Formats: sequence, C-alpha cells, structure tokens
Amino acid sequence: MSVTPAKPVLVSDAAVQRPSREQALEAVRTLIAWAGDNPDRPGLIDTPKRVVDAYGEWFDGYEADAAKELSRTFEDVTGYDDMVILREIEVESHCEHHLAPFLGKAYVAYVPTDKVVGISKIARVVEIYAKRLQTQETLTKQITEALQDSLNPQGIAILIDAEHQCMTTRGVHHKHVSTITTSFTGVFETNLALQERFIRLSQSR
Repeated sequence: MSVTPAKPVLVSDAAVQRPSREQALEAVRTLIAWAGDNPDRPGLIDTPKRVVDAYGEWFDGYEADAAKELSRTFEDVTGYDDMVILREIEVESHCEHHLAPFLGKAYVAYVPTDKVVGISKIARVVEIYAKRLQTQETLTKQITEALQDSLNPQGIAILIDAEHQCMTTRGVHHKHVSTITTSFTGVFETNLALQERFIRLSQSR
C-alpha cells in the first residue's frame, strides 16, 4: 500500500512530519490490541476510522491561524472606552499529559484603544487554541497573547474554569473539581476595581 506523506505541521515552534492517515489508523488498532481487545471484531473494526476522524475534529486548531482571525478590525469605536466581555465561551480541549478532555467555560474581556474586533472572532480564537493538546495555563496565556498582538488594547482579562477528565476518571478520581486560571494585563492588572468587576460579571448568571 502506498503511503502519501502529509504536510509538516507547526507544533511548539518545531515542524514535525504528520503521519499519514493509514499510519494513524494502524496506531489506533495497536492501542485497541494493547488494551486487550481484538481490533478486528465486528464492534471495533470501524473504530480506528472513527477515532481518526474524531482526532481531526478535536485537534483542527493546528490548522488554524489566530492572528488571521483577528486581522479584520474596526477602528471606529466612537469613544467607547469600557470593557468588552464575552461570557461562557465553550472550552473543549485535551490535556497534553494524558490526552484526556478538559471541558469548561472561558470569559474574555478587553478594553479597546482605537480598534475593536468582531465578537465571534474572540470566541474563534479560544476555539483555535483549545483544539490543540494543551495545559489550561498555556491556553490562557495563548489567548491573551493573541489578543494583545492583534488589538493592542488598554488591557485584557481572561478567566477559564474547566474540569479535567485526567483528574476525574483516573488517578485521584476527584469529581466536580474545577480548575480556574486567569490572566490580567494593562488596566485590568493596575485597576483592581475593573478587575473585580470583570470577575463579578463572569460569575453572575
């Protein structure tokens, strides 16, 4: 069987050669056999295809460019100088240590200087970085840096609240424990009243 090599993909500033689909399918079959089951039995024979397709969806953030999503901005803010906040953006990511999901919500705010960006683009940036193998701390930092580089706002506030399946379904087996990470820059870092208002708005229902 001929194997068509895939294009290199940029991961952590290093180009790696992505395996072919055929190689990925065989890897899933190997893991099924290692778990103790028969990858050729009727209930599992199509599982490698489904898993590889799911990986393509779960990790399509590697194919996306956050800077491109934020490149179209609007400079007419008509004097608006308060925070713009998006609440409860879905976070669906995978822990880079165990490949287990972590699921939660992101709250993102910024105070514009002379330009704003479409609100859907902010949600898309969260999604791009979430759909990569991640730690929650790195995810929080990446969203902050992307917004800073593209918008140069007066300040940014990020809060992510997520439950990690690597903690709830293995290891210590503690359910309903959520992890909260935050990032504050500019006016959100220096103005505690503004920071507290962001947190209060994030927690309100």
